[in-house]
Amino acid sequence: MSTPRILVIDDEADIRSTLRQVLSDEGYTVEVAADAAAARSASIANPPDVIFLDIWMPDVDGITLLREWQAQGALRCPVVMMSGHGTVETAVEATRLGAFDFVEKPLSLAKLLSVVDRALKASLSQRGSTLGFVRTELAPVGKSQVIQQLRVRMQQLASTRSGVLLVGEVGSGRDAYARYLHTLSPFSSAPFVTVISGSLNDSDVARHLRGTERDGRVEPGLYEQAAEGTLYLSGVDGLSPEAQRVLLADIQAGAYTPVNSLQSRPLAVRFVCSVLSNTETATASQFLRDLIAYLNLVTVSVPPLREYAEDVPDLLRHYVDQVADEYRLPLRRFGVAAQNRLRNYPWPANVRELRNLVHRLLASGGGPEISLAELEGELTPQVHSQEALVKQDLLSLPLREAREAFERAYLQQQLLLCNGKVGLLAKRVGMERTHLYRKLRALGVDFRQGSEE
Repeated sequence: MSTPRILVIDDEADIRSTLRQVLSDEGYTVEVAADAAAARSASIANPPDVIFLDIWMPDVDGITLLREWQAQGALRCPVVMMSGHGTVETAVEATRLGAFDFVEKPLSLAKLLSVVDRALKASLSQRGSTLGFVRTELAPVGKSQVIQQLRVRMQQLASTRSGVLLVGEVGSGRDAYARYLHTLSPFSSAPFVTVISGSLNDSDVARHLRGTERDGRVEPGLYEQAAEGTLYLSGVDGLSPEAQRVLLADIQAGAYTPVNSLQSRPLAVRFVCSVLSNTETATASQFLRDLIAYLNLVTVSVPPLREYAEDVPDLLRHYVDQVADEYRLPLRRFGVAAQNRLRNYPWPANVRELRNLVHRLLASGGGPEISLAELEGELTPQVHSQEALVKQDLLSLPLREAREAFERAYLQQQLLLCNGKVGLLAKRVGMERTHLYRKLRALGVDFRQGSEE
C-alpha cells in the first residue's frame, strides 16, 4: 500500500513547517515548496496526490500558477487553495480554474484532515487508482511517544492477515482502533463487520455466524457478510459457551457450513477482537487462551488516556472541531488554565469521557473561551470512588481529603506487598507501629486478618 503524497506550497515558513508536521504525523508523505519555481519542480519530480496552494505568494501567485497548470493540462490531482484573507471573488475564480476546495488560514486540525480525506477520495476517483489511504477521522490523534508507537504498531500489523486482540479500558477507543486497523489494511475496500459478542444468543448463534440456506439460497451470516474483510468481535470475553463452541469449531476447520446446507464454505475473514484489560475470570481467560492460539491473535494494548495526557490539548482541539461540525454547535476554545487542569485529570472513562465533556461544554453555549471555573462545573468529583488511585480526580478534592485518599491507597497497596503483616509494613513505610495502627484505623484500612506476626 503506497503512502499518499501531499505537496504544500506556501511562502510562509511557519505554515509549511506546521502543515508538514501535522500531515506527517497522520502518516502522509509531505513535500513543501516556498515559491512557484520550487512547486513546478516538486510536482514533476514526485507527482503529488493532493496539493495545498497558497494564493498570495511574492513571485507568482497561486491563482496564476493554478491557471498555468490548467492550461498545460498538468492538473492531475486535487488542488486546495489557501488564503489568510481571501475574498468571494478569489474563491470563485479558483473554483472556475479547477481548484478542489478553498480554505482560509489558519486551518483547524479537523478541517485540514477533513479536506485531505475528501481530496484523496477525489484523487482516487479521478485517476482510477488503487492508492490506499487512511480515513483521517479514524487515525489516532496525538504526538506523544505512546501514540506514535501505537500508530507504527498498527501500521505494521495492517499489512498482514494476522488476527489482533485489542486490550484496553472502557472508553479507551478499542472499537475505533479496530476500524483504523482495517482501514490501513490492503483489503480496506472489503467489509468491516462489528458484532457485540454478548449479543450472540445460544439459540441462534450458528445461524448468526454461518447463515441459513432456504429454498436453495443462503441468507448470509456474519462470516459471509465479512468475507475477505474483517470480522470484529467486540468484548470477546462476553461470548456464550455455545458461541465459543461454534466459533472454535469453525476456526479449527477453516471452513463452515450454513444451517440446513450440505455445502461447506471457506472461512475467509480476518478476526479482530477486543477485551477489557481487567478481564480475570478463569473461564474467560481459558477461552481467550484457546482463541488466541487458534486465531494466532497478536495482542495490542490500547493505552488509557492518562498515559498520554500530554496529547490532551490536541485531543480537545480535535473533538471541538469534530463535535462542532457534527452537531452544528458554535466553536469554543479551552483556555490555558482549563487545558492544564484536564492534562492532570485522571480520565477514568478515557477518550470517550473527553469527547462527551467537549460536547456538553459546546452545547451549553457561553463565550468563545472555556474558563477553568466553567470547566470545574462539568467535572464531577468522585469523593468516595473505589477506583484505583490513578483514576481518581484528587485535584477536585480539598487538600485533607486528597491526602487521605492517597494515604489509604498507598497503605493498602503496601500492606498487600507485606502479605498483611503490619510489622513489616511499619518498617517498609518508616513509621512507628503504634502510630501506624492509629493511621490504618483512621483511614478505614482493614489490617486485622494479617496483623498477627
